[in-house]
Amino acid sequence: MADLDGVKEHKEFHTGVPQQTAGFFLKGSSHYDWGLKNRLARIFDPRSGNTVMLAFDHGYFQGPTTGLERIDLSIVPLIPWADTLMLTRGVLRSLIPPESRPSVVLRASGGPSILKELSNEEIALDVEDAVRLNAAALAVQVFVGGEHETKSIHNLTRLIDQGLRYGIATLAVTAVGKDMVRDAKYFRLATRICAELGAHYVKTYYVEEGFETVTSCCPVPIVIAGGKKLPELDALTMAYNAIRQGANGVDMGRNIFQSDAPAAMLQAVRAIVHGGETPARAFDLYTTLKNEAQKAG
Repeated sequence: MADLDGVKEHKEFHTGVPQQTAGFFLKGSSHYDWGLKNRLARIFDPRSGNTVMLAFDHGYFQGPTTGLERIDLSIVPLIPWADTLMLTRGVLRSLIPPESRPSVVLRASGGPSILKELSNEEIALDVEDAVRLNAAALAVQVFVGGEHETKSIHNLTRLIDQGLRYGIATLAVTAVGKDMVRDAKYFRLATRICAELGAHYVKTYYVEEGFETVTSCCPVPIVIAGGKKLPELDALTMAYNAIRQGANGVDMGRNIFQSDAPAAMLQAVRAIVHGGETPARAFDLYTTLKNEAQKAG
């Protein structure tokens, strides 16, 4: 019990100063519970409102993707420059140092490999394991227009319900089959369905025509997928255009770990997403850091 001696009688209640009710910085997230907001604030930087996610969960259906043959050598050195790691629980437990600072987004759906119909996924982990692993969010693939569309949407809604019990966010990832048209009309449909059903944020592809209509009509944040490997300046330009047109971040994999200088590329992406740099200036940063690394090596 506190010592009562010397307690001052004078108290200042500031009756003339109304208590400020702070809003929340992230689109569509004002009414969430405290724990869920806290996890989202670990994914999205409150200063910029954006995120740089490093995706290396490809092995859950592709096996040892080029650049991910040895995650301990290719990815672990990049961790200091990522806001969020998007990965599987197997890789998290076996290869990622527990003292790592970035938030964790766990791949939570899976089943078929690249040898089978990819849309035939199931939920592939128990939410209590995600709690044990301190996950900030769970990622689930949604195949709007795919053969198993309804199953994938039910995976999403079940995962949202499970995550909400513990204040864990759900990331809906809009998968595009090889026969689907990648245009703004499709992505408006897919992202809106995911948001309407309760996804806390959505990962989708950038399209050059009409992307601002995709972000505008989606009531929760959108992050863009990096997609296939592009020349560095092209990938930086895509990130810049996506942020300028309403995206709240990028989730890049191959454009980082398949780059000639992955650490330099990740830092250049950060300069755009968090610092508002132009593609040209970010590319100059990439080139400078790449040259410095080569000299040091």
